[in-house]
Amino acid sequence: MKTFFVDSFTDQKFKGNPAAVCLTETELSNSTMQNIATEIGFSETAFIKKIAANTYSIRFFTPKKEIPLCGHATLASAKIIFDTTDINTVTFINCENVELKTRKDNDGKIVMQFPVYDTEEIEVPKLILDALGITTTVSTRYNPNTNIILIEINNADILARLSPDFAALIDSYNGIDGVLITARPNNTDFDFHYRYFWPWAGTNEDPVTGGVQTFLTKYWAGKLNKSKLKAFQSSSRTGTMTTELFPDKVLIYGEAVTVLEGEFTIGE
Repeated sequence: MKTFFVDSFTDQKFKGNPAAVCLTETELSNSTMQNIATEIGFSETAFIKKIAANTYSIRFFTPKKEIPLCGHATLASAKIIFDTTDINTVTFINCENVELKTRKDNDGKIVMQFPVYDTEEIEVPKLILDALGITTTVSTRYNPNTNIILIEINNADILARLSPDFAALIDSYNGIDGVLITARPNNTDFDFHYRYFWPWAGTNEDPVTGGVQTFLTKYWAGKLNKSKLKAFQSSSRTGTMTTELFPDKVLIYGEAVTVLEGEFTIGE
């Protein structure tokens, strides 16, 4: 099975978020895909299969479970298709039959169309804040579509320095997939910074996360009164993207770099 490693949301190797992209020609069992994702160990592995002209099925597996939506693995998958075929647009169909439309822009960037979601108020237990190392919050919200808690704090430098106690974080709350922390930056290079911790469903920290823009872009667009935003993920690998809010969708603009091409030996 042809397999690629791609660094997403960056134009530099060994930055951004690494994803594995597996080109499947036959149906694989859930257990096989889970075993492959666990073996590779990236925050997500995407399994894509051509089902029609310019249309592919896509499934995302973390080292722990399948998830319905992943931005950086969608970007990585589009990168591989655009680099290995002569097409410039591709639609992915995820496990919930949601269409994820992507295209290659004139400047070489890849544009992804994702759904847009709302958030609702939630009271975050002090145990979560203590495990994250957060003492003061600006806003706490929840997105039920992705099962993620959003916490805004008032200092991007504090955000960058967060070093959560992940064992305590897992014990602090049940039934969620992750916690997203965001802050307004001190400079004008970006509109907002963020980090994403998800030891419940994936790895401890996702280096660069596109899927959260389904609700994070709308959150910041409302606060900043603008529809096109520049985002910076202040993880150790760092990553950047531009997002654009529309009434019925969010566009995510990003770049990606392929770092490995090979074959995965499977027994099915």
